[in-house]
Amino acid sequence: MKRKKQMQTVVLYTSLILLTFIFLFPLIWMLVSSLKNEFQIFKDMKSLQAFLPPAPSEVEGGYFQNYIAAFQRVDLLRYIINSLIYTTGIIVFGLVVNSMAGYALARFRFPLAGFWLGVIIATLIIPPESIFLPLYVLVYDLGWVNTYTGLIVPFIANAFAMFLFRQFFLDFPKELEEAAKIDGCSQIGIFFRIIVPLSKPVFATVAIVLFINHWNDFLWPLVVASDESMRTIQIGLQYFMNEPPIKWGQVMAALTIATVPMLLIFTFLQRYYVQGLTHTGSKN
Repeated sequence: MKRKKQMQTVVLYTSLILLTFIFLFPLIWMLVSSLKNEFQIFKDMKSLQAFLPPAPSEVEGGYFQNYIAAFQRVDLLRYIINSLIYTTGIIVFGLVVNSMAGYALARFRFPLAGFWLGVIIATLIIPPESIFLPLYVLVYDLGWVNTYTGLIVPFIANAFAMFLFRQFFLDFPKELEEAAKIDGCSQIGIFFRIIVPLSKPVFATVAIVLFINHWNDFLWPLVVASDESMRTIQIGLQYFMNEPPIKWGQVMAALTIATVPMLLIFTFLQRYYVQGLTHTGSKN
């Protein structure tokens, strides 16, 4: 019985490792291709050499020639800064607004509380593209076109984030809040001094979800940020790939640069991300 269990464990971990490599293949190929020139990329396409970096003697100008050329060809640094401002703004304001809304839904009793929770959850089935036209008209009337405000404000409130916060706060010990009230702490003080410091997992989970969703945004920044100085990285990559001559090594370098922030965010916050998902959904 013990031997059978050990074999099952070996098979399970072997399968997981193989699946990991399968999912990583596109990223590995992209990274390796960003170090090669055009001839090497297409020459190695049908062999395992496609996943191996070239020898230093085969690279003219060094391994980072494509990265340097990509930054020289378009203003990638400006695009990255715009995306960081865009996503950071949504995350910072979104964490405040959605956490307070989630806390209110979890703790406060008000008329039609269940109805409003259902309305919030129901908005998840509405395709964002279906409201872009009226949203753009509103942003245009407010004079927010080609501004960070127009990019950020429409996406601060997020139904999924509110739901995650609510589920997490339902499990939060009420005794801590009651003790703080006895000590004379206000409701807003309880939230920021007691709830927030002890809720790092759900805050990290929501931050990761918001970052991944909006770092990859394309349609809304394309509509609202028409000026070149306001382009985000995804819009910049589209123009980069459509601008002749197309150098695939440079394209892979630009794609790698756009992917790195997501990998870094998930790598450093994955522990909190798993904890946040584990603690949500346990109560109705």
